[in-house]
Amino acid sequence: MSVEVEQTSLAEPYSRSSRPWLTSLAVAGLACATVATAAQGSGRFHWWAGFVLIPGALIAASGGPLLARRGGRAFAGYVIACVGTLVFAVGALLMFGVMGRGWPVLVVLPCLAVAGTYLWRAAHPLARGLHRAVALLALTGALLGLTLQLIRVDLIHLETGWWGAFLMLAGAIVLGNAVELTRHRMPYRLQAITLLVGPAVVSFLLGLRFLRGW
Repeated sequence: MSVEVEQTSLAEPYSRSSRPWLTSLAVAGLACATVATAAQGSGRFHWWAGFVLIPGALIAASGGPLLARRGGRAFAGYVIACVGTLVFAVGALLMFGVMGRGWPVLVVLPCLAVAGTYLWRAAHPLARGLHRAVALLALTGALLGLTLQLIRVDLIHLETGWWGAFLMLAGAIVLGNAVELTRHRMPYRLQAITLLVGPAVVSFLLGLRFLRGW
């Protein structure tokens, strides 16, 4: 009886640890099969792109089990999953033969990966403010990539200098975070605010210049 209990206790942790791996591999396999099937159905199937697509899916899948854990392992899993997703996206674009039209996706995905860390909160107010600014700037970069993608597929048409709006938005984000730092009592507060305000003003004025065509 004791031998059966011991075998059961050893099997349960093993099954719990293998479950995330099986789930991640199943999702990776389904993603590869979906992309390959869609490419074949569109008549633009490039089989050699599988040498990029499949490794990317496996890299992303290897990060999945780490995401289920906490601390540094979860962060490492997030990084690995994001890198794998980016490689997978390259493989998908190559398999469909649309790299010339779909390259802005490779701008959107890394920016979204950085913006996805927004919920992380550092203990120190300065580190928290800087990280928030970087995450929001990454979200701005993702919006820029999305705009480029819409332009590439001829869904929207913008006048020259439209990117100035994103420079102005970036400047406003940095300036807003500098203002938020004024609420905290901490060493080097004025120096940090000055370092943020300077680039923010320059970015905003440059964006206004491009947008207005000066």
